[in-house]
Amino acid sequence: MSFQQGLSGLNAASKTLEVIGNNVSNANTVGFKQSRAEFADVFANSLNGSGTSQIGIGTKISTVAQQFTQGNITATNNSLDIAINGGGFFRMSNNGEITYTRNGQFQLDKSGYIVNSEGNRLTGYTANAAGVLSTGAPADISINTSDLQPSTTTAVEGTFNLDSRNSALTAAGFDPTDPSTYHNSSAVTIYDSLGNSHNIQSYFVKTSAGTWDVFTTADGVSTTTLPTPTATLTFGGTGTSPTSVPALPTVGFAPTTGANAVSFTLDYSKSTQFGSNFSINALSQDGYSSGRLAGFNTSSDGTIIGRYTNGQSRALGQVVLASFVNPNGLKSLGGNAWADSADSGTPLVGAPNSGGLGVLQSSAIEDSNVDLTAELVNMITAQRVYQANAQTIKTQDQVLQTLVNLR
Repeated sequence: MSFQQGLSGLNAASKTLEVIGNNVSNANTVGFKQSRAEFADVFANSLNGSGTSQIGIGTKISTVAQQFTQGNITATNNSLDIAINGGGFFRMSNNGEITYTRNGQFQLDKSGYIVNSEGNRLTGYTANAAGVLSTGAPADISINTSDLQPSTTTAVEGTFNLDSRNSALTAAGFDPTDPSTYHNSSAVTIYDSLGNSHNIQSYFVKTSAGTWDVFTTADGVSTTTLPTPTATLTFGGTGTSPTSVPALPTVGFAPTTGANAVSFTLDYSKSTQFGSNFSINALSQDGYSSGRLAGFNTSSDGTIIGRYTNGQSRALGQVVLASFVNPNGLKSLGGNAWADSADSGTPLVGAPNSGGLGVLQSSAIEDSNVDLTAELVNMITAQRVYQANAQTIKTQDQVLQTLVNLR
């Protein structure tokens, strides 16, 4: 009598229950990927080849394969939590030892590096002070929390509509303190090399049909020797695309704050002269004051965008993802981490949303992909299989007992 088949069946059912139990115990583990026990039948070798009467001797475990299907995405209140929607793994470094994970629960350590609960650092592309990414070899990502340096204004652009119905005035009589000597004005705040703000006022004086003189003051002081205008705008019969003299005038002044001299261009070439009230349609400048890091988040392509108190934003780094030809060949290390192996293939590292890699979602985590309902059903099935195999052993024992009792 052979008890091999029943015994192997008991072992198979027991292994199945172990896999199911591990899945159920990790139903709330972020980034966990459920496993499935796979089995193969067993036949004894035959000296004269396979025959039609050959009977198998049971089953054996073939592999325990993890199922890298997508888990549900859950929003969180931590801006450093990142979920992968699609393929790929986060690339983590522990003093140069590289591991991979789907658990995107991160925080900052005391040195400003993005780390997980194991202390491993998230890797990606670093950025310089200007927010330019270095897309070479991935490195540990750190968040630069220092203040953003100010930037001196170098250009002012404005788009206005000047009322063609206004009567001409004498440019020689312009006085910024006397509203009767100009038709309209506008103001813009610019910044010097120390980040101090300055008020630049532009005054528009119609001197003849289609001709407007533009005067400017910096903090109330004229930037030219009056009555010389900063620029002259001349409109044609359509009231668009004015000719400016000089073509792109330069405004300069010396701040009293100890900063470097300020010099910027004034571009009003997109203004119009229509028969309607004066209006400011657009007005901008390219400088800014210093700013502190107010917060940051991660975009879908992995770029970590920092937001500063001066309204500016900068790239602080970019998270990279790694994919494998055979993810089932990865070696499980515990702690939601895997290591590459000869079976998994070489890691293919790139930016999210490229080369088949998934996209990232900030302030979110990927839940375990364990389906509790399915696992409970599988548990019932495995229990019945165990009972059935136990019954075959019991029956074999009864048959053997009958043979022993023959007289």
